[in-house]
Amino acid sequence: MKFIAITLIVHRPDPVTGVKKPTHERFREVLDNALLAEELGFDGFGVGERHERPFISSSPTVVLSHVAALTKRIRLFTAVTTLSLLDPVRAYEDYATLDHLSEGRLDLIIGKGNGAAQRDLFHVTPEDQWDRNAESYEVFRRIWRQDKVTAATRFRPPLTDAEVWPRPYQQPVRVWHGSATSKESVDLAARYGDPLFSANVTNPIEPYADLIRHYRERWEHYGHDPADIAIGAGTAGIHVAPTSQQAMAAYRPVFEANLAFHRQAGLPVVFETLEDFVERSSALIGSPQQVIDKVHRYHEQFGHTAVHVQADASGLADTQHRDSLELFQSAVAPLLRKEIPDPPFAWGPVLPAAPTAQERVHV
Repeated sequence: MKFIAITLIVHRPDPVTGVKKPTHERFREVLDNALLAEELGFDGFGVGERHERPFISSSPTVVLSHVAALTKRIRLFTAVTTLSLLDPVRAYEDYATLDHLSEGRLDLIIGKGNGAAQRDLFHVTPEDQWDRNAESYEVFRRIWRQDKVTAATRFRPPLTDAEVWPRPYQQPVRVWHGSATSKESVDLAARYGDPLFSANVTNPIEPYADLIRHYRERWEHYGHDPADIAIGAGTAGIHVAPTSQQAMAAYRPVFEANLAFHRQAGLPVVFETLEDFVERSSALIGSPQQVIDKVHRYHEQFGHTAVHVQADASGLADTQHRDSLELFQSAVAPLLRKEIPDPPFAWGPVLPAAPTAQERVHV
């Protein structure tokens, strides 16, 4: 199993202290968390893309390029790239450049994105967002694979023998499809034989498990080998402590502050108590053994081989969060790596196979 630390770069007052960090300091924190993730042995670090408050993650390629310059090993993820809002040609240029600068450490997670404000900002309607997402992905993947592209597009000017530079480093880049509530993203992933990443954050397990079952059905419908399926899943929060009592005591102020924020903002509340949140959500809060057991329970439903956890302290003290991630990597991750398989592909850069001796003779 692989483990990814992600941030959506939320920029609002700390849920417990009420203090809002300056924008510059918040970005600095993201870079420090990326360095910590690599130091502790996480397999990936992800940055979301949002174009509305309270997020400042509108330029994930810029942030990830800086992370690439500071790190050596960890793979870089988008979480998610909102292709329904973007020109796929421009998105390709940015991500191909990032892929070169990172020595092929880039993985994409794409999706239509959430939020009415960012949809309005880019003049995307609820009626056309899925069609935009599918068209943008089709153009994006063709540009990555073909030197010249002709495409009769609806949502951007058509392309005729278009050349887009730079040409790619990874051939091709791996693209996961983010899935939260809709079968459209699941079907798009299955159609192209791409891996799926379930959001798995807001609700109990059932709706996400239903979408993953649909993904497996559509995967076989499109003629792909079930052995090639790769699924990732998110988590709603993390705090690992030596005992469950310590974990619950440390996380309770965070949960209660977030609950108050949701109620004040008029947002739906799914879990009314911390106990219910820990029991029925995907949050990894408890002792190492409790966290291991929960990941296994989810794996029984999902069959997933990758997990993302929050890179941010998100209301915990920085020392509490670091101690939690250290304990996760020392007491949780090693057992899960042994007991749950990795995705069915190499974790490194996706590069063309080296020519055989016979092929070199005929060159």
